[in-house]
Amino acid sequence: MREYLMFRLYGPMASWGDIAVGEYRPSYAHPSKSAVLGILAAAVGMRREEEDKQRQFADSYGFAVQVHAAGTLLRDYHTIQVPPKQRGVKHATRRSELLAPQLNTILSSRDYRCDAFYTIAIWDLVEHPPYSLGELASSLACPVFTIYLGRKSCPPSLSMQARTIRAENLKQAFLNVNFSDKDIPSGLPKSGHIATYWEGSDSGFESEHVIIRRDNPTSRRRWQFADREERYAGVASVKEG
Repeated sequence: MREYLMFRLYGPMASWGDIAVGEYRPSYAHPSKSAVLGILAAAVGMRREEEDKQRQFADSYGFAVQVHAAGTLLRDYHTIQVPPKQRGVKHATRRSELLAPQLNTILSSRDYRCDAFYTIAIWDLVEHPPYSLGELASSLACPVFTIYLGRKSCPPSLSMQARTIRAENLKQAFLNVNFSDKDIPSGLPKSGHIATYWEGSDSGFESEHVIIRRDNPTSRRRWQFADREERYAGVASVKEG
């Protein structure tokens, strides 16, 4: 038997960063491990500049997600005013940038997922993790820092209902967890065929394929990430029938 932390994520908008080149900022259709670890780190009050703590935290937990609703794609077009780069000149705030004597305009496009809905599973990978799963669950109910779904403009809009359960494997954890559905917005699917993504091999699911995601954080301060294998299976919802 293994203990799992289970919780749900839903918001009108979410953005789960993918590899970004140039002015385009894409989003996956399901949360990245780095984004979920960021949510948990914010909940317990861990700061981005605490590199050693962040690295230990990232190495201590496994991650899986079930996608109940992938949401619809929204592409937002931006024009941004920025000062030209000058040697020896650094701007600590956005106000400082806008007060520069000369401003240039840059263009960017950012992707969001609207009305996306997920169940997250977290488990220990090491014997003595920095926080127990129970402590993480309590922190999600009363977070130290504000939680958002990928970007600061994307707050969660439903209770995450975080709780810990014990199960033989990941598949049983998803089958056995019991959430209240009374606050789920109308129109979102509550049953049917759903996608499951996880890391590791001892899950109880039969993997249909493996994808590589660069979402394993190695440095939060420098925004550096390593590759991670993520397995996929399309399964029937636990509510079906």
